[in-house]
Amino acid sequence: MDTPGLIDAFNGAWNDHDLEAALDLCTADVVFESTNPAPDGRRHEGRDEVREAWRPVFEQLEGRFDVEELTIADDLVVQRWRYDWGTGHVRGVDVIRVRDGRIAEKLSYVKG
Repeated sequence: MDTPGLIDAFNGAWNDHDLEAALDLCTADVVFESTNPAPDGRRHEGRDEVREAWRPVFEQLEGRFDVEELTIADDLVVQRWRYDWGTGHVRGVDVIRVRDGRIAEKLSYVKG
């Protein structure tokens, strides 16, 4: 899968609240750095750790990510997004690395 198609499928899995579909688009050794706890977040390595880190967001069925800007340069993807959950929202950025057609790293940052 090409990178634009991968990112489109990945973002679609998030908005469909399909955790396993999102993980299937990741490498087995995927790395995710969360936005909390402040100030540096937490690092999660491998699909099992990442699954547990992502589960609360996927279970928030009223939540939705909207991509505000997307930049793709070879294996690097930067996307600005807004996440709405019904009673509020937050804006942030993901820095994503792609390897062999899968998400290998997702570093997330939010506005304070």
